[in-house]
Amino acid sequence: MSKDEQISRALGRRGFLFGGAAIGAGVVLTACTNSSDDEENDVSGLVAAPSSQASDAPGTPVTIGFSAPAADHGWMAAITTYAREQAEAFPEVTFNATEGTNDVNLQISQVETLINDQVDVLVILPHDGKALTEIGRKATQAGIPVINLDREFSDALAYRLFIAGNNYGMGVAAGNFIAEQMKAKGVSNPVIGEIPGIDSLPLTQERSQGFKDALAAAGLKLGPRVPAEFTVESGERAASNLLQAAPKLDAVWNHDDDQGIGVLQAVKNAGRDEFIMVGGAGSGTAVKDIAADNTVLKATVTYSPSMSASAIRLARAIGQGKGMSDLVEHEVPSRIILTSETITKENAADYKFGFAS
Repeated sequence: MSKDEQISRALGRRGFLFGGAAIGAGVVLTACTNSSDDEENDVSGLVAAPSSQASDAPGTPVTIGFSAPAADHGWMAAITTYAREQAEAFPEVTFNATEGTNDVNLQISQVETLINDQVDVLVILPHDGKALTEIGRKATQAGIPVINLDREFSDALAYRLFIAGNNYGMGVAAGNFIAEQMKAKGVSNPVIGEIPGIDSLPLTQERSQGFKDALAAAGLKLGPRVPAEFTVESGERAASNLLQAAPKLDAVWNHDDDQGIGVLQAVKNAGRDEFIMVGGAGSGTAVKDIAADNTVLKATVTYSPSMSASAIRLARAIGQGKGMSDLVEHEVPSRIILTSETITKENAADYKFGFAS
């Protein structure tokens, strides 16, 4: 089976909570209504059958404009691939994508062209959220709903919907997994290391804070910490320094699976295997290693590029004036932050949205 076929199957299986009535919500609210004779208080009929629903059934034609940075690493390449594959799964959707670029001025110009082409909805992952804010606002003022993906504009008036992963949640998920493993092993005072990405970035700071908070909630504390720079080379260098500084470790969280390739090489070079490691983002390579269970890497926490497929589904729904079936409101929410999931040997086979490191 080709890579594209695998992606298409995964996208087809991915239910995004569209379609059908909000039966569960209706039951709950009906049960809470004590005076069935009071028509003013009886809202069960209203919430059980929302008027705006979305589904996988073909709807009105929608042209979705798409703009993202250059696919210069695995995660970003997967963003564009998943978006295109998801759009092609709907026969009524026309996918109008620009060529990926890390040139802010060129991306602004490309979005300007999409506006002039009068696309129905725009999905934009900006190279620089602040720099692309003005063009997002211009699209919105032109009546084009904007789905702001991953890197947030500096002004909420520039988008209809913001959808992104959860950096703080990644840290929490990693910390919780390590705490559970230490408890299961009966390790009362573990030495826990951390290899973050670029320390000056807010996303790194959010991840580290979540990790620290989760460990503290479990009565654990963070030990040695050496930052890398999201590259294989920097990961190997940072891990070598960490291993030299800590003759014994019980657990390590490496923030990024791309740099994790270098981290695992350093671990192999040092002949160390006394600790467990958790990765970050959920690359296909990491998931494969976790399933094989033949390295210190025992889990990774997701920041999945599948968010672009979700953005396309939501753009289609907004373009067709539909909502989400598991919400009683008529329209798609204005902000969606995805949960960071923990991939282990036990559930690795369930995750199809990896990316090449």
